[in-house]
Amino acid sequence: MNLKKPPTGEELRAMKDAADLYQSSSFKLQIDALLPNVRPKESQKAPLDQFLLALRSHLLSLPSIQSQNPVVAAHALSRLGVAVPFALPHPTQEKKWNVAFEAPSDLNVVGSWANQINVKKKDGGYFGVDLTVEMPSSLFQEKDYLDSRYFHKRSYYLAVIAQSVSTSLQVDTFYGAALGDPRLTVLVLRPRKGTEYDFSKTHAEVRIIPVLPPSHPIPLNRLSPSHSNVRIHVHSKLPSSFPTPIYNTALLLSTFPKLSLLSTNALTRSSPAFSDAHALLRIWANQRGYGEGAMCVRGFEGKGSWWAAVLGLIINGEEPVVGKTGKAGTRRPMGNGLSSYQLFRASLDFLANHEFGKAPVFMKSADGHRFPPEEYASKHSAVCVDATSTLNYLADVPLTSLDMLRYDAQQTLEQLINSISADDIFSDVFLKDQTHLSKRCDAIIRVDLLRIFKHGSVAEFVEYGTSDNALLSAVSEILRRGLGDRVRAIAIFHPSSSVRAISETSGSRIATVHIGLIYNPENAFRLVDHGPSAGEQETGGAKEFRQLWGDKAELRRFKDGRVIESVVWEVNTSDERAHIPVSIVRHLLHLHFGITVADIQTIQTPFDAKLRISDDVSRLHQGSGSVGGFKGALSAFDGIVRSLKALDDKLPLALLNVSAVSEHLRYTSPFSPFPISLSSSLALPTPLRYLPQISIILEFEKSSKWPDDLRAIQKIKLAFFETIATALMTPPTGLRASVYIEDPRGSGIQDHVSLEILTPEGWAFSARIWHDREATLLERLIASTNTTLRPLPLAPSSSTIKYQREARHALDLYTRRFIHAPRHHRAVTDTSHRYAAYPGTVRLVKRWLASHWLLSAHISEEAVEIICARPFVGTCTMLPGTAASVPRSKERGFALVLEFLKEWKPEDPLFVPMYEDSEPLTETPVVAVSSKQGVWTISTSEDKSGRMWTSSGPDAVAAHRLRALAEEACKILRAADADPYDVKRLFSHATNDYDILIELNPAVLPRYHQNVVADPAVWSKDRLGHATDGEPVSRPGFDPAQMLFDDLQATYSDTLKCFFDVYGGHRIGAIWLPSVSGTRPFRALGGFSSTPAPKEEKSKDKDKGTVVLNQQSVLDEIERLGTGLIKKITVQ
Repeated sequence: MNLKKPPTGEELRAMKDAADLYQSSSFKLQIDALLPNVRPKESQKAPLDQFLLALRSHLLSLPSIQSQNPVVAAHALSRLGVAVPFALPHPTQEKKWNVAFEAPSDLNVVGSWANQINVKKKDGGYFGVDLTVEMPSSLFQEKDYLDSRYFHKRSYYLAVIAQSVSTSLQVDTFYGAALGDPRLTVLVLRPRKGTEYDFSKTHAEVRIIPVLPPSHPIPLNRLSPSHSNVRIHVHSKLPSSFPTPIYNTALLLSTFPKLSLLSTNALTRSSPAFSDAHALLRIWANQRGYGEGAMCVRGFEGKGSWWAAVLGLIINGEEPVVGKTGKAGTRRPMGNGLSSYQLFRASLDFLANHEFGKAPVFMKSADGHRFPPEEYASKHSAVCVDATSTLNYLADVPLTSLDMLRYDAQQTLEQLINSISADDIFSDVFLKDQTHLSKRCDAIIRVDLLRIFKHGSVAEFVEYGTSDNALLSAVSEILRRGLGDRVRAIAIFHPSSSVRAISETSGSRIATVHIGLIYNPENAFRLVDHGPSAGEQETGGAKEFRQLWGDKAELRRFKDGRVIESVVWEVNTSDERAHIPVSIVRHLLHLHFGITVADIQTIQTPFDAKLRISDDVSRLHQGSGSVGGFKGALSAFDGIVRSLKALDDKLPLALLNVSAVSEHLRYTSPFSPFPISLSSSLALPTPLRYLPQISIILEFEKSSKWPDDLRAIQKIKLAFFETIATALMTPPTGLRASVYIEDPRGSGIQDHVSLEILTPEGWAFSARIWHDREATLLERLIASTNTTLRPLPLAPSSSTIKYQREARHALDLYTRRFIHAPRHHRAVTDTSHRYAAYPGTVRLVKRWLASHWLLSAHISEEAVEIICARPFVGTCTMLPGTAASVPRSKERGFALVLEFLKEWKPEDPLFVPMYEDSEPLTETPVVAVSSKQGVWTISTSEDKSGRMWTSSGPDAVAAHRLRALAEEACKILRAADADPYDVKRLFSHATNDYDILIELNPAVLPRYHQNVVADPAVWSKDRLGHATDGEPVSRPGFDPAQMLFDDLQATYSDTLKCFFDVYGGHRIGAIWLPSVSGTRPFRALGGFSSTPAPKEEKSKDKDKGTVVLNQQSVLDEIERLGTGLIKKITVQ
C-alpha cells in the first residue's frame, strides 16, 4: 500500500498559524512570497566578494604617513583633491597633537550584510556592505576623547584611504555621513560598470568605517553620559563644563560594530525566525520613513542595528532595573520559539505601548550594564541601551520621532486586528509607501531654514555635530513642550543625507523641513493653555512658562476666581479654531528661532478658501443682519418644527415627526448655508442671489381615512399643504409658504408635491409628506399581471406594463426619499458628531468632485458621504474616535479619500459600516451588482444591495474618469510634500477632452459666486440688482444653469454625455456618445437627429439609405434651448 505520510509537527504548526495567526492563508502566502524579493540574491554576490578581497589586500598594503599637524596634513590632501571632513571644533595650527597614518590592523565585514539579514531599501537604495577598518592603537593617545581629537584623527585616516582607493581601484568614491554629522563620516564605494570589479548587479555599495581597535588607549569610563569631553572657551549660556552625552555616544560608536555583529549573530543562531522577523520589521519601518529616503522621520538614519535590538529585546527580555521604588516592571523574554510573524507582532506591540521618554530600556546583558541607569535617564531624553552595554541607541533620537513611531505602530496594530481583507492589510502594512505626509499627518507645516537668524551656541553645535542637528533638536523640544497634550505625535521630516564628493569637506545644509502633527481630538483645539497660578510667579515653573510663550503669556482671572498664567488663542470661526495647533507652531518658531511667518507654510489656509465664498460676497450677504452657517440653519429648522407642531389644532391629523434630509443640516454642504431675506434679495446682484432649499419630511399619525388610490393620495397631500400654508402665514409669524407641484410625469402616481416655506430671516425649506401606504399600493401595482382586473383605477387606455414601469420608478423614488434618506441623514449626522474632521472631509471631496464636473449628475452626494466615511469608520466595525487610524483634520481625510478613489476599481463592491457600533463583521456583506447607468456598489447594513445611491451613476465613463482625476490629484499632493503648496491645481479642471464646450453668461447665474474661479467683476457691474415691478418674489433653489443641464441630459441622453459644476459652474462640457458615431440605416424614431450620409460614405455601403448624426442641428437646438443663458458653443 502507498499511504500518504501524516503532516509533521512543523507542518501542523504552519497550517495552524495560517488559519489563526495570519487571519487567512493568503496573508501568510503573501509574506512568504515577499521575503525572498527583499534580500540580495546569492548568485550575484561573487563579484562583490572578489572586490572585497582586492580591497582588503590594497588597504593592508598602504604605506605609513609620518605624524604631522592636522591642518598641514589636510592641506596636503586637499592638493590631491581630497578634503578631510573635520568635526567641530576644527583643529588649528596651534594644536600640540598630530595626525598620522598606518596600515589597518584588521578589517571585517560587519552589520546586516555579514549576518545575512540585509533588506532592500526604499526607493531603490543600495544594499549596504559595512567594512570596518581598525586603526592601529599607536595612532591614539589617552586624551583623544577630548575636543574631537579622536574624530579629527579618524577623519584624516579616512581621507587617506579615500585618496588611495579613488586612484587605485576602479570604483566611484564618496563621503557619506548619517544626519550629516562629520563624526560619523564613512567612505562609500560604488561600482563602475564594465570594470574589473563590476559588482553592480549586486546593487550594493561598500561603506568603509574606521573604528578603534580592542586595545585602544581611550578610557571608556570617560564616555559616560554625564562626562564633559568638550571645552569651549567662548561666551556661552552654557557653563564651561557641561555634559556631552551625544558627543560621547558618537565616540562609543567606533567601538560598537564588531560587538553588534556578534550580538546579532547570536540572535540569528538562537532564534530560527529572527531573520524573517527582522526583514518584516525593516520593510515596515522603511515604508514609513524610519531610515533613508526622500521624506524620513528625523533621528532614525543610520540606526539599522536598532531594529535587530528591538527583536532581541522581545526574544531575550529586559535587564532588571532597581529604582527608587524597587524593582521596576521589566519585559520578560518571549523565547526563541516564536514564528517570524509573531515576533513582528510582538515588536509592534512593544513599540506601540512603550514610552521611551518615561521608561528607560536596558537590553538583557550577560555582564550587566556599564553605567548606572539613573545616569542615562538624567542625561538622555530617551534611553535604550544595547545588550553589550556600549551605547544608548536613542541618544540623538528626538522624543517627537519616538512618539511618531509609537503612533505608527498603534495604527498598524489596529489595521491587523480590524481588517477583514487580507489583501488590503498586506498591501497597507508592507507594500504601500506611507511617507506621503498629506495622508499621514493631520497638519503639515513646511519650514524654510535658510533664512533663520537665531542660532544656538557653539557648544550645542559641537555636541550635536552640526548646526542643523542642534537647531532641529531644539525645535523638536520646544514644539513638544508647547503643544503638549494637544497632539499624539509630532514628527520632523526631511530627506536623508546624501553622499558627496570626496573633495567636499561637508554636506549640504537642510534647506527645508516638514513638521507633521497628529492631533489629540480631545485637546487639540482648546482655546486656553493654563500655567502656574499668580502665587507661583517667582518659581522656576512660572519662569519657564513665560520663557516658552513670550509675550503671549499673561495673568488672567477666570470665572471661578482663579488668577493664573495663561495663553489665550483668539478665534472667530470654526476654521480658525482648527488652525490653533498650527498657530502655536508658527508662534514658537518665530519667538525662539526667528523664523518669519512667510517661511512657515501650511496647506490648511488654501483649502479653507475653497469652502467659503469671497469676502466681498460675504459682506454683501451679511448686510441683511441674519445669522448664517450650519448652526443658523439648525436653529431655523428648530423654529420651523415648532411652528408646524403648533398647528395640530388646525390639521385633521397630528404631526408626529419632522425629519431633516438636507446636507445643510448635517454639516456636509461645501458652503455654509446663508439666509437671504426677501427685502435684501433685490439689493443683491443676480450672481449672488442663490438661496438653497433645505429639505424636510413630515410624518403624520396613521389614519384609515387615507384613500387607496395613488393619485388621490397626491391630492390629499395638496390639501394638507394648502391648509398648512394658510395656517403658517397667519400673522405675526412672518412666514411665507407656497405649494409647489412638480411635473407629475405620466399618470401622477409618484410623489410630486411639496411645500416651500420662507422664514423672515431668509431661510428656505421644502417639505414633503411621507405616507407609508404608498409603498404597499405601488408594490401591488408592480406585482399585478396582465389581467382585465386592475388593482388600481388608472387611465383605461394605458397598458399594465407601462403602469408597472411607472410604479417601479415611483417606488424607487419613494424608498430613496422617505426610507433611506432620513436614515442616511441620521447616520451622517452621528458620524459628524463622532469624528470632528468628517464633515470637513466631505465638504472638500464634494467641492473637488464638483470642480471636475462629476458631482450630482454622475455621483450622488449621498454616495460621496458614504465613501468619505470609510477612512473614519473603518472596514468592519465603526472605529472609536480615539483610534490611531482616524484622521483628525479635513485635509488628511481628503487625501485618504483621494488615495482610495485612485485605487478603487469600479467593479469591486464597497461596504462601509456607518451603522455598526460594536459587533465587528466577519465578512463583507455585499456582492457587486452593476448596470449600464451605475457601476458602483456601495452598501451599508441598511442598504445591503448597495444600489440605493449608485443606481443612476456613475457609469463606466464617469467612474474611470474619476480614477484618473484622483490619481493626478494624489500626484499633486505628493509633490506638495516637497514643494510649496498649490491647491489651485487640485481644483482646476482641464476641458481639452470635451467635444463640445457650452459657455454660459455668468451675469444671469444666481450661483456664480460659488464658482472655483469666480470673477468679482461679474457682480460688481450689477451691484444694485435688477428692478422689478410689483411685489418682490423670492425663488429658493432657482438655478437656471442646473435646469438647462437637466434639460440637456433628458433631451440628448442618447446623443451626448454632459458634465457640469453644480457649484456656480458657467460651462457645460459634453462628449458625443460612441453609439451615434458612424453611419447606420435610416429608420423612423431613430433616437437622434440625423441627416443623409455623405456620398463618399454611401459609396462604401450597398445600402444607400444610410444616415449620420446631424451634429450641427443638435448644436443649433441646444443654442435655441439656452437662449438668454448661453454665450457661445465651442466645438473642439
